[in-house]
Amino acid sequence: MPRVTPRPRDFVRVAGPDAEDLLERLLSNDVESLGPGDAVDALLLTPKARVIAPLRVWRRGADDFLLLTEPGLGETVRTQIVRARFAAKAEVEPEEHRSWLVLGGGQGIPSPDYGVEAVEVLDEEPAGEPLGEEELERLRIEARTPAWGRELDDRVLPAEAGLVERAISLTKGCFPGQEPIARLHHRGHANRALRVLEIEGEQPPPYDAELRLGEKVVGRVTSAVRDDGRVLALGYVRAEVGEDAELAVDGRRARLRAA
Repeated sequence: MPRVTPRPRDFVRVAGPDAEDLLERLLSNDVESLGPGDAVDALLLTPKARVIAPLRVWRRGADDFLLLTEPGLGETVRTQIVRARFAAKAEVEPEEHRSWLVLGGGQGIPSPDYGVEAVEVLDEEPAGEPLGEEELERLRIEARTPAWGRELDDRVLPAEAGLVERAISLTKGCFPGQEPIARLHHRGHANRALRVLEIEGEQPPPYDAELRLGEKVVGRVTSAVRDDGRVLALGYVRAEVGEDAELAVDGRRARLRAA
């Protein structure tokens, strides 16, 4: 039987004859190629490629898009799009929905966040077994999916969070933040990367706990959850740290899980 849990969201509708063109020039991923019912991850970025909001873009019809974002970000998304709308013929308005995450398949908006088959279902609560918060967090961490307010904020570049592959098109037309993203992709690499960590003990370390290699700080922990007598965590780790490095968090041993 599928497993079900509420998925808090904010929603913004962008609809009208120019909706596709407006979103294509503002968001990081290709929306022109979406057919009705298709969805894609995208980012709303500053010109310096800092994350304003993560999005899932769902095309409901030829000129009708629903943007799913994190709780509290809906008005930010709406305001950013309205400011850039100019003469475009597109309505940009909040919508009210309830959302549930369903693990195990079914009809809905595909969700790649948990490393297993999953969909989001709006407005009508689906049948299924309840899914616990800690289990869902463990799946997210194992899938190396960044969460807003934990792995994602205005300090983080998309490449550091592993979002270039899933939320950015490197071949579409211009969008805010494209130039620094392309420059980093083609000419270098990020100085740090989001990694899965296994930490001794059962008590999760606090947010932003320092990750050390000897006396040197080489990263920080962003999310953590108990997992069979240990702690499973996500954290940003310097690129030069080797896979077999002996790390420490709060005086406890930690190791990187193979990427």
